[in-house]
Amino acid sequence: MRIPLSFKGQSVFVAGGSSGINLGIATAFAQAGANVAIASRNAERVAQAVEQLRQHGTQIEGYSADVRDAPGIAAVLQQARDAIGPFDVLVSGAAGNFLAPALGMSANGFKTVVDIDLNGTFHVMRAGFEHLRRPGACVINISAPQAFNPTKLQAHVCAAKAGVDMLTRVLAMEWGPEGVRVNSIVPGPIADTEGIRRLAPTPEALQRMTQSVPLQRMGRVEEIADMALFLASPHAAFVTGAIMAVDGGSSLAGGRDYSAY
Repeated sequence: MRIPLSFKGQSVFVAGGSSGINLGIATAFAQAGANVAIASRNAERVAQAVEQLRQHGTQIEGYSADVRDAPGIAAVLQQARDAIGPFDVLVSGAAGNFLAPALGMSANGFKTVVDIDLNGTFHVMRAGFEHLRRPGACVINISAPQAFNPTKLQAHVCAAKAGVDMLTRVLAMEWGPEGVRVNSIVPGPIADTEGIRRLAPTPEALQRMTQSVPLQRMGRVEEIADMALFLASPHAAFVTGAIMAVDGGSSLAGGRDYSAY
């Protein structure tokens, strides 16, 4: 039985919120009564997501911005704050990934993932801080099991997401006195997402990945959104600096061998 949570009248900003897990999080907050602003690189996807989110009857705003562009994302955060007010919840979830051994990866490929995952998270948090409702705001970063499990073919993601989790911990310490909580969600393999389509591109690969999860199933986008709602709620008022795995136990055995997929 799910705990009923209301965010009526609250304001939520979701970076990367036009698709996948991040759109699922934005949807859950809209369903719970929050006014939601999303930002993503693809203007067409943003428009489609905004139309979908407005079906829930709250104020929805959408912006096209690249988290790698610090001035650009700062401008969008300002516009969103002007539109929906100070943020009660700030979610940073933009990410990039591909499979490649370190020796088969270009310097630009490595840099691109670090720029999106790590630098992008810093840009969202750094520029977003002044727009947070203080005290009381909650910041949620979307990480990955590669942050703490060395994983072949994922050197770029391991480095970037480890940085995201450490950034989460440091800013939880620095921003705690302002009444701002900062946590990280680590999704496991989540069905019907772009990430899974890239990492398990065939039915056989998907089956092997599913069988490797202790709970013997893929996760659902809604289950990641449920954790985001919990972390942003009064039920988690004393939770900060936490790295919350929502993965069916899949990270317990260590890094995946994607070469086997």
